[in-house]
Amino acid sequence: MTPMKKFDPASLLVARTAAADEGAIIRMAQKSRDLRALGHDVVSLTVGEPDFDTPDNIQQAATRAMKAGFTHYSPVAGIPELRAAVSKKLKAENNLDYAASEIVLANGAKQAIANAVLSIIDEGDEVIMLAPFWVSYETTVRFAGGTPVVLHSGISEGYKVPASRIAAAVTPRTKLLILNSPCNPSGAVWSPAELEEIAAIVLAHPQMMVLSDEIYEYIIFEGTMKSIGALPGMRERTITVNGFSKGFAMTGWRLGYTAAVEPISKAIARIQSTITTGANQFVQRAAIEALEGPRGAVEAMRLRYKARRDMVMAALKKIEGVAISPIPATFYALPDVSAVLGKKSGNHVLDTPEALCDWLLESHGVATVPGTAFGAATSIRLSFAASEADLEKALGRIATALNGIS
Repeated sequence: MTPMKKFDPASLLVARTAAADEGAIIRMAQKSRDLRALGHDVVSLTVGEPDFDTPDNIQQAATRAMKAGFTHYSPVAGIPELRAAVSKKLKAENNLDYAASEIVLANGAKQAIANAVLSIIDEGDEVIMLAPFWVSYETTVRFAGGTPVVLHSGISEGYKVPASRIAAAVTPRTKLLILNSPCNPSGAVWSPAELEEIAAIVLAHPQMMVLSDEIYEYIIFEGTMKSIGALPGMRERTITVNGFSKGFAMTGWRLGYTAAVEPISKAIARIQSTITTGANQFVQRAAIEALEGPRGAVEAMRLRYKARRDMVMAALKKIEGVAISPIPATFYALPDVSAVLGKKSGNHVLDTPEALCDWLLESHGVATVPGTAFGAATSIRLSFAASEADLEKALGRIATALNGIS
């Protein structure tokens, strides 16, 4: 009798599971936690999460909603009151004219992005991504069977791919361009003129749309926020994604949304109904307060981030081998470290951003993220959503480390 082969659960896994994480961000964050657990003094600048608590008025609104019995399932697309509030907000703040019926609330902006991509991208469709970009865009496109077309930019371009290169990358298979302004990880903000150039490219191709991720709109220090969907002809061509995690310090509340014309918004709701159904109802009630209540705490957080931005910029500019582009928005810095790459420190060969980040963590107690995770092969990313004391300590350690390399 032939022995029965031992069952191996891992043999059942499909290829997409290998790409279903945030790779370097998760690895560096976990590595820093592991070292802390062993007693090491580690400052982590890895995760893009506000270090502030959710404003009190929003917390109190959630408590009132729970006590009022709003603890049950919500409609798949969200409660009518919040969809109306989002519609009002988009009109007043972004000049985007979408009815409440065209808004779909999701369990975080990440799900909102996935819903949108899964709704319009099929096998072989091409999606233009402007690097540096948020790591989840690429994996989500691949989940849907799409083909990422990555266009790179660097410090000399302000980390913004010029319209001429975008136009040259469009093919008959191009279906979507993903735009993140303000941008994680670079902090870049596309100007109205730059958005008009991109819009002209999209409008010249009848099957092409834009997914505009605007999650950092309340964390801008210079320049103004402009939504590409507000430009002439772009209402039908844009899926706007936003949420409450960054500007309102509501990361753990998990609430985001899309705004798109009705055929697409209905498809987005169908995708969501299959995967998770509606977002948490008392969180949605609290989100109405976030949109319609006082914004003093939101502005106070923005000003703190701005002060930290200034602190980070001043420190990085003094470090030999580091180049840094202006950071007009977000709470990230993406310094170019190409002048450092290839050098050695003792037995450490710093030939890649990954090797550099590992060395900074293991030898100097600072956790950062290699830029390769974001399509920036000569950079590292620092999150300054951290206390001023931690930033001062981390920046001092980075300066000591890099200035000490021969």
